[in-house]
Amino acid sequence: MEKAFDLVVRGGTLVDGSGGAPFEADVGVKDGRIAAVGRLAGAGAEEIDARGMLVTPGFVDIHTHYDGQATWDERMQPSSWHGVTSVVMGNCGVGFAPCRPEDHDRLVRLMEGVEDIPFPVLSQGLPWNWESYPDYLDALARRRFDVDVGSQLPHAALRVFVMGERGANREPATEADIHAMAALARRAAEAGALGFSTSRTLNHRTSDGQPTPTLTAGEDELTGIALGLSAAGKGVLQVVSDFADPEAEWAMLRRIVERSGRPLSFSLVQSPRAPESYKVLLAGLSEANAAGLPMRAQVAGRAVGVLFGFELTMNPFSQHPAYQEIAHLPLAARVERLRDPAFRARLLHEESEAQRCFAGTQPRAWDNMWPLGETPDYEPTRETTIAALAAARGADPAEVALDHMLTNGGRGMLYLPFLNYAFGNLDPAHEMLTHPDCVPGLSDGGAHVGMICDGSFPTFNITHWTRDRTRGPKLPLERMIKAQCRDTAETVGLFDRGVVAPGFRADLNVIDYGRLKLHAPQVAYDLPAGGRRLIQRADGYVATIVAGEVTYRDGEPTGALPGRLLRGAQAAPVRMAAE
Repeated sequence: MEKAFDLVVRGGTLVDGSGGAPFEADVGVKDGRIAAVGRLAGAGAEEIDARGMLVTPGFVDIHTHYDGQATWDERMQPSSWHGVTSVVMGNCGVGFAPCRPEDHDRLVRLMEGVEDIPFPVLSQGLPWNWESYPDYLDALARRRFDVDVGSQLPHAALRVFVMGERGANREPATEADIHAMAALARRAAEAGALGFSTSRTLNHRTSDGQPTPTLTAGEDELTGIALGLSAAGKGVLQVVSDFADPEAEWAMLRRIVERSGRPLSFSLVQSPRAPESYKVLLAGLSEANAAGLPMRAQVAGRAVGVLFGFELTMNPFSQHPAYQEIAHLPLAARVERLRDPAFRARLLHEESEAQRCFAGTQPRAWDNMWPLGETPDYEPTRETTIAALAAARGADPAEVALDHMLTNGGRGMLYLPFLNYAFGNLDPAHEMLTHPDCVPGLSDGGAHVGMICDGSFPTFNITHWTRDRTRGPKLPLERMIKAQCRDTAETVGLFDRGVVAPGFRADLNVIDYGRLKLHAPQVAYDLPAGGRRLIQRADGYVATIVAGEVTYRDGEPTGALPGRLLRGAQAAPVRMAAE
């Protein structure tokens, strides 16, 4: 006899993504959609006993950089280890389409510099079986994934495609250039781009130090491209900016939305250089939305922090002459030399050359650096900095840092939070997370593979903000689930997911809430060309379900790959849209 459902998740505590209070319910799935919610008599061809567990929608991560990984890999890890069932890539204006063959290396070096993905990984991993942006989407559409994958048209690639060397050199776009970019943006949206992204920050540079081609693009250029999306009647805008002049930059973004009518989101964090400036932008957001303008901020639930270690891109001794002598050696050989008393003494007494890292500071800021343990503390106190630990021991901070990095066979890591931590706590993140026009984002899944490991944001947001925080107020579980399911999905036009209700896509998580925890980041050598990347695992995900198929059980892949390319915005279920 045919079963009533393909899958029933039975007896869990449902946090359904609406923001309402949790309640006990069964969830029935048929043909990749939620078919019924409640006490269900009908059986499923497969059933999951979720008694004592949380059941949530799948998480929607709208700020990733899997543009390369999606062309060679089936699993968008680390995101899919953290309950994420839909990802959006092509953020920050960087990506690989459109692109002429002669510009392959140019875009690779930009991605290498901006997102810390090594040149050999990209040059060997990318198949380059596309030139136009629609061709790129077609190439992705032929692939299968463990999550749904959405893409945005990146401004840097578009600018170089249209303007060539002039675009790379940040020359002003002519009227003809803008017309051409607008036309391509329209075609991209019609082909299935979720939107268009751009970067206006000095933090984004090519691997040889050149600013991103989009840094100084004029308002006329940005408006023209936005009007291209408007002509298509679809697509969102995504922006990252230094907001060096917050009022002027904000006014420009607001004018672009007013003229184009397209929704816009931007990256918002607390900068240590101007720790109160984020409040100006929050006020602007409130005013814009009160005026009916669809503008949101993507915010981080914790500090954006750089990791230092001997396996990573950088460590506090990287520029010491002694360390440079051994930098080419395998890790075990380096560790042996670093433990040699004579070599250690020479290293500790050397001065390093001044060096700027991605954090915009020297990697020897001992009073803002912490040892990262097996159970990471992402809201650490000043009493546990490297400087404070050294003072308590009467030791040199450099020696304390060295000792920690030598733990675990030389795999110990140091953590330097450089955004959202100017006050030494996460109160600014709390303020942003609770603003009605902010959504969680900025995980950068797939990027910064040797320095930053923030693809675990979704798990952290649940564990820290709803359960574990001790240094300030927490957030209700139902609010956080809504934020990183329904709110993120709607920000990019995915109205068919993020809620557990009949008609919605059957993307689900079954979570052992009491057991949910993050492990320390670790290094894997599983990228093309044997490339290295930071990964981070979690305990507590009993099952992750994409389009009704179980993709992960207890954190391990099942082999199911129901994820597909998302071609453009997705409409709400008919029955829900009519309500």
